[in-house]
Amino acid sequence: MASIETAAEHERILREIESTDTVCIGPTLRSVYDGQEHGLFMEKLDGRIRNHDREIEKMCNHHFQGFVDSIAELLKVRGEAQKLKSQVTETNKRLQDDGKELIQSMEELKVCRLQQRNIASTIDKLTQCLPVLDMYSKLQEQMRSKRYYPALRTLELLEHTCLPRAGGYRFCKIMAANIPTLRQEIRDTAMCQLRDFLESIRKHSDKIGETAIKQAQHQHSLDSSVAMQPRTMIGRRSRKGWMENDGQGSSPMTEQDSGILDVEDDEEEEVPGPQELVDFSPVYHCLHIYTVLGLRDEFESYYRKQRRKQARLVLQPHSNMHETLEGYRRYFNQIVGFFVVEDHVLHTTHGLVNSAYVEELWDLALSKTIAALRTHSSYCDDPDLVLDLKNLIVLFADTLQGYGFPVSQLFDMLLEMRDQYGEILLKKWNVTFRQILDQDNFSPIPVSTEEEYKHYTSLFPLQDPDLDKLPFPKKLPFSEFVPKVYCQLKEFIYACLKYSEDLHLSSTEIDDMIRKSTNLLLTRTLSHCLQYAIKKKNVGLAELVQVIINTTHLEECCHFLEEFISNITNVPPDLANATKLYGMSTFKDARHAAEAEIYTNLNAKIDQFLQLAEYDWTAGASGGGASAPSDYLIDLTTFLNSTFSVFTNLPGTPVQHATLPGKVAQTACMSACKHISISLLQLMLDPEVRQISIGALQQVNTDVRECENFARAGPVRGFQGDTLLLAFSDLRQLLDLFTLWDWSTYLADYGRPGSKYLRVNPHTALILLEKTRESGRKNNMFAQFRRADKDRQRLMDTVLKQLRSLIAQHHP
Repeated sequence: MASIETAAEHERILREIESTDTVCIGPTLRSVYDGQEHGLFMEKLDGRIRNHDREIEKMCNHHFQGFVDSIAELLKVRGEAQKLKSQVTETNKRLQDDGKELIQSMEELKVCRLQQRNIASTIDKLTQCLPVLDMYSKLQEQMRSKRYYPALRTLELLEHTCLPRAGGYRFCKIMAANIPTLRQEIRDTAMCQLRDFLESIRKHSDKIGETAIKQAQHQHSLDSSVAMQPRTMIGRRSRKGWMENDGQGSSPMTEQDSGILDVEDDEEEEVPGPQELVDFSPVYHCLHIYTVLGLRDEFESYYRKQRRKQARLVLQPHSNMHETLEGYRRYFNQIVGFFVVEDHVLHTTHGLVNSAYVEELWDLALSKTIAALRTHSSYCDDPDLVLDLKNLIVLFADTLQGYGFPVSQLFDMLLEMRDQYGEILLKKWNVTFRQILDQDNFSPIPVSTEEEYKHYTSLFPLQDPDLDKLPFPKKLPFSEFVPKVYCQLKEFIYACLKYSEDLHLSSTEIDDMIRKSTNLLLTRTLSHCLQYAIKKKNVGLAELVQVIINTTHLEECCHFLEEFISNITNVPPDLANATKLYGMSTFKDARHAAEAEIYTNLNAKIDQFLQLAEYDWTAGASGGGASAPSDYLIDLTTFLNSTFSVFTNLPGTPVQHATLPGKVAQTACMSACKHISISLLQLMLDPEVRQISIGALQQVNTDVRECENFARAGPVRGFQGDTLLLAFSDLRQLLDLFTLWDWSTYLADYGRPGSKYLRVNPHTALILLEKTRESGRKNNMFAQFRRADKDRQRLMDTVLKQLRSLIAQHHP
């Protein structure tokens, strides 16, 4: 059985070897070698190989005759092929010999056709190049004859039409490269002509302006009103010839159209125009050339920039212009000449300059002219020169108004000249007021007789029935300063009226101008003089009190000044639009300044006394009764009592000085008390004071009681109840807190409206308590051995912590 199975397995392997790809035969052979019947398998394999060889041999024997027959036929075909090859070679040789002549003829035909094409191309190129050469020749001729405008047209045609058609020849490239040079040459030549034109009109602007002003003077008299006049075309020549040159009114089409206006109808004009003095053709030529070059915007920008520069030069006045009227006349002539030229260019070029540009220049001219007049007229101190200058400005304004320029600001300048005249008066009156103040003795005027009394009441409108009833001799409440200042105010009003009459203004305008000038005199000149007198060194309290009295009376007389102005101008004082005098505010300000100076002087005196304060900040507590007030404080209260008794005219005080007004005295007294209170507190809070004992606090408390006694005594009448004591309330509550050691109440009631120590600041209390604790530590070196001192120290530490916590909560 084993042999049968082995034989079957070998048969299977052989079939698999015969039918399987050689790549996959490895596992099959592996199974043979792994088996035990390797020799038997080899025998069967050899037998199978012999079988296959026999089959191959049989197949070859079967097909051998056909193979031999095929080889014989192939040998016959090879001979025929050799014959065919020799025939083809011979035929090719004959064909090559026969085609040599044809090829030579074709080459000759090719060369002939190429020559024909070259000739045709040459003729075509010459046809295209000849116009270029003709055009370039024409361009050169136009350049030599300086016909630049047609040259630009030719140049444009050559560049954009002829040269692109001609092609990229070397001479075309040379021409194309030369075109920018020619164009630049034309631009430079045109610009050179324009520069010459600009230089010419700059030199002749004076003459042009003089001619234009003569025209205006011919049309308007110097006595005409300065009101706005409708624009008249004075000296404006006909633009018919210009408009016919170009239907759009922009530029002429030929070089001969120079742009000069037609003057054939000048015979109809009675007065020739100032434009006839200038040849504007360079402007038109340059404008046309730059327009063709596509650089019109650049030309407009350049022209406007140059004219702006010339405008600034024209508007720059000479340094000595103010010396004579002729200097002003030359200045105005140049300005008028400049704008006459710009007006002509505006109406003949249609775009080179526009209305906005001219208006901008005119606005610049107005501002510069007005600024120059303001500056130079300030040097004028001759009334005749001022009036002549005013007439010249009127003529200047009328001339430019005739060309359509707004001149309202120039007419306003005429009023500013009046203001300048007023400034001269203000300077004069400033010196006058200063002299009056320097010569015044700041004492009430003594009057011994009725004549003297009438004399002063005629100078100043004093209305005091009580004073009238007093017998002679008596004293007026004010010093010599009041009637002198009032008379000078009236003199100033007369001076203003004298100038205002020459302006041909209405009564209302004159009244308004006089009132404004008077307001300036009051609010500026007189106010500064009063401030100077108040702030001057060595001015005592008596002088300051008299200044308050004087300013009070001058304030009351302001309505008399208004009536005086209404009488000389015939304008009712109650007119709705009438300007009111601001004298009340002026005198109020001066009075307030004097009051503030009084407060400052009083505080300075108080500081002198406080500098004498010498507190022993380490003094021990007094075991007996209250200590006596400090000597410096007693002297201070004595000084304050005597001062306020003198200047408030208390009963029993001789009348030697002016009486301080009640409210001022009350404010001064309250200010002095507050200053004392703050100064005492600052003494305790001084960083240099590092420790304060309870004894020192008791001494300060005694001094504060002395100040409170001064306040209760009523040094100035008018305080209600204990109002004056409020100045010391902060200090009083702070000292009570420390002397009574009432910290529990302070900490418990802090922040409540009805707190006993409402005015005590926790920061201040903390600083003072730390100084007190420091004093306790140094004065009680053995406090740690005494229970009472140790408890007090511990209590201070506790209060300090609570104060810091309180500050952190309410004052982060």
